[in-house]
Amino acid sequence: MKTDFWERIGVTYPIIQGAMAWVADADLASAVSNAGGLGVIGTGHDPVDVVRAKVERMQELTDKPFAVNVMLLNEHVEEVVAYICQSGVKIITTGAGSPGKYMDQFNAAGISVIPVVASVGLAKRMEREGVHAVIVEGMESGGHVGKQTTMALVPQVTKELNIPVIAAGGIGDGRGMAAAFMLGAIGIQVGTRFVVAHESNAHDNFKDRILKAKDIDTVLTGETTGHPVRVLRNKLTKEYLRVEKEEASKENPDWNRLEAIGTGALRRAVVEGNLDTGSFMAGQIAGLVDKRESVSEIIESYMTVCKETIAAQASEWL
Repeated sequence: MKTDFWERIGVTYPIIQGAMAWVADADLASAVSNAGGLGVIGTGHDPVDVVRAKVERMQELTDKPFAVNVMLLNEHVEEVVAYICQSGVKIITTGAGSPGKYMDQFNAAGISVIPVVASVGLAKRMEREGVHAVIVEGMESGGHVGKQTTMALVPQVTKELNIPVIAAGGIGDGRGMAAAFMLGAIGIQVGTRFVVAHESNAHDNFKDRILKAKDIDTVLTGETTGHPVRVLRNKLTKEYLRVEKEEASKENPDWNRLEAIGTGALRRAVVEGNLDTGSFMAGQIAGLVDKRESVSEIIESYMTVCKETIAAQASEWL
């Protein structure tokens, strides 16, 4: 399972932790890195001083490789990029835009750039811009998603690209990991399962919602607006979908009503654990997650089951 890519960035196991807003802090990310995966700090719309504090905290907690997620629509992105390039960080993941205009800076600093993409076209564009790998995310993921499934998208991307592809979305255990390898990926990104890790600071109510979830308990909001988000069903999603449908029927919809409903909802879920008005972002694999474990136990489970699955299928069919 080792590849030149993982060896080059110094990661033992081909597992990246998703940059989940309010969840992907230094406690969780350092635990993932210390266990041999690639921990990722989420930065969202953070100003550079907040990003600096997160990176320095991470550097206190681990001497292993880790990544910083750069949200390219952040109004502070110029300052954030400048800081990261002199911080000693060697890996970044990116979202909400193209890192192309910053590639010269990243390359000069020796930083590996791994954007999250949701289509073949975007993946090809990222390769042309010189990124070092891509995370291909299917719509099974929690949070902001695209329109294609992981199973359909990953093999189409791996067919077209010459750079490494990491699969994300709907990969809840080692069987899914084995499937991702069969589709041409060299690794996986994991989000929902890490939310319930012992080292995760997500509110217990959030963790319990995932642990109790069934296969049909997530819903997509925002499809009409072109910005779909996958979350666990609750009173917030019911109200959001009602208003979304109401506004979509109008000639001049007022999408600010949706903005008002969603403002602060993610923090209310992750930090406050508000079961009614929180936005509990989770993937469709939530129904597979049935216990709290340490990060190291989660990673070990993925690797063990993946290897067993590949070996069993090889012996049966080959």
